Amino acid sequence: MSSRRDETHNRKAGRDARKGKEESEIEGIERELVERQNVLTNWTPRTELGRMVKAGKFTTLDDVFNSGKKIMEPEIVDSLTVVYDHLVQVARTTRVTRAGRKYSYRADVLLGNKDGYIGIGSAKDVDRFPAINKAKRMAKLNLIRVYRGSGSWEEQATEDKHSVPFKVEGKSGSVKVVLLPAPKGTGLAVGKAIRPVMELAGIQNVWGQTKGRSTISLNFVKAAIDALEQTGKMKASKDVEKKMTKARL
Repeated sequence: MSSRRDETHNRKAGRDARKGKEESEIEGIERELVERQNVLTNWTPRTELGRMVKAGKFTTLDDVFNSGKKIMEPEIVDSLTVVYDHLVQVARTTRVTRAGRKYSYRADVLLGNKDGYIGIGSAKDVDRFPAINKAKRMAKLNLIRVYRGSGSWEEQATEDKHSVPFKVEGKSGSVKVVLLPAPKGTGLAVGKAIRPVMELAGIQNVWGQTKGRSTISLNFVKAAIDALEQTGKMKASKDVEKKMTKARL
């Protein structure tokens, strides 16, 4: 009888913990939205692109990338889309000076809108959280556009944007990442380190291969981003173009 009561109590405690975590996440999202709105309200653009975005001449990230203009202000991204971030790593670094050792933090943050745009940023600061915030701002300036499609030979060509349109490769250091189109239902058949890259880029189905050895997860993340960037650099044949879904001009 006692064991049943304990089991019931443990289940209830688990449900309460999950509920508390969900409520905390919702509160965090609401807080970020309020802060984001305050920043945009008080934003005074310093570049021509920023002034055009605030004036409503550009309404989507596709408009910005199609114009060929470089994003120089993080607020431009905040004005046009909702982004999600993933902390790749935070490392404490040491620098030896004449005055002695100086410590700082280096943060690497992955950021994307889960709909074809992703970027990664790195930054340093003497404190942990300022370093993370700086890295988020840098990631917004480093956004790339990912062309998605349904390039798997196992399914007919459609306009669905659920996978990569063709095989792409990316490198970072000694790490090489190969991404292959996959049919619907496959999911993200990739390593744990690059799964967040696919999720934030809006890739739902893909096969992945990694080559090389590295204990640094950042190399895998950068190699995966480099591979996704190739979707917009490679010249596609007419057959592949049918399987690609590009932003309409």
